[in-house]
Amino acid sequence: MTRILLVEDDDSIVANLSAFLQTEGFAVTAVDGQQAAISVLSKEKFDLLLLDISLPDGNGFAVCAAAKVKADLPVIFLTASGDEYSVVAGFEMGADDYVSKPFRPRELVSRIKSVLRRSGASQPLLELGNLRVDTVRGAVFKQGEQIFLSALEYRLLLVFLNNKGVVLSRTALLEEIWDSSGEFVNDNTLTVYIKRLREKIEDDPQNPTLIQTVRGIGYKVGN
Repeated sequence: MTRILLVEDDDSIVANLSAFLQTEGFAVTAVDGQQAAISVLSKEKFDLLLLDISLPDGNGFAVCAAAKVKADLPVIFLTASGDEYSVVAGFEMGADDYVSKPFRPRELVSRIKSVLRRSGASQPLLELGNLRVDTVRGAVFKQGEQIFLSALEYRLLLVFLNNKGVVLSRTALLEEIWDSSGEFVNDNTLTVYIKRLREKIEDDPQNPTLIQTVRGIGYKVGN
């Protein structure tokens, strides 16, 4: 079961959101402050962090830093509506997404699932043909030998592996990876990154069998 640490000091949000997330199959641990969050992160393992920026004994940025140092934990910030500075600062700290308050619980669940897919946290081991991805270590192996991908290539590979058999449009791919890298990604550079990824994982990059092109639509991995 996916474990979520919720860091929020509003009791009503904690109660309602925790109950809703549990009905969606998530295990939720809730704390109300910066020090409590950092303490529990040092003792327990989680799959994702839901983090309010404004906390009674500090702020969420310090908690985000602790989460990223310990285990590169996926982080979604909960922010006050229209607080652009906090959003930008959050992404610079390594946050994976943000949701403005007030938010709709189902939208938040959708964001959570998307971040988990991008990070690979939904499954510890992913396989495709002669490829094996250890998402805990962030390591990729081809025929037993480790290969090295850039951060964006790795994110792109995870998106494909977590959507086996699904035809992904170029727009969908851009939406999945745009906030996961410090590099600017548009439709043209997406083509470049797919080419680079194929060169590293395909036996014959000119005739790819793992990342298949679906002409006029996008790309697909697996059946």
